[in-house]
Amino acid sequence: MATEIIIKNIPTGYQSIITNGKHTIVGDEPVKVDGTDLGMSPTELVLAGISMCKVATIRSVARRKNIEIEDVDAKLTQVAKRNTDGSFITEVDSSIKISGKLTPEQRTMLIEKADKCYVTQLIKGEWIINDSTDLE
Repeated sequence: MATEIIIKNIPTGYQSIITNGKHTIVGDEPVKVDGTDLGMSPTELVLAGISMCKVATIRSVARRKNIEIEDVDAKLTQVAKRNTDGSFITEVDSSIKISGKLTPEQRTMLIEKADKCYVTQLIKGEWIINDSTDLE
C-alpha cells in the first residue's frame, strides 16, 4: 500500500501543514535560514521517523516475547557531508535506553531488532525519487 503525504505551504517563513489525511503536524525551518521555527525541519522529521520506528519495534518485540519493559527512549544525531562531486554522505548515530528488568541478552536482542526496523531498512535500501509533476 502506498503512503501519501500532502503538504500545504504557508507564506510565513517555510511553515508547512503536513497531513496524511488523518493526522496533521507543522513543519518549518529554523530562524537562521529565514524560517519561523514553529515546527520540525525536514531533516528532523526524517530522524523522527527512524527513531519512532526503532522504539516502536522494541515495544512490539517485547510484547510478542512477553518481555516486561517500561520506557523506551532513543536519541538520534545526523551529520551530512558533501562529497567533492556534490553528493552527500550522511551518518546517523543512535542511542537507545530501555527501562525495565531485562537480561543483558534481552536488551541486546531488542536493540538489534530496533536497528532492523522497517523505516531503517527503507532508508538503507535503494530509493527511486521521481521528479515532481505539476498538481494542476
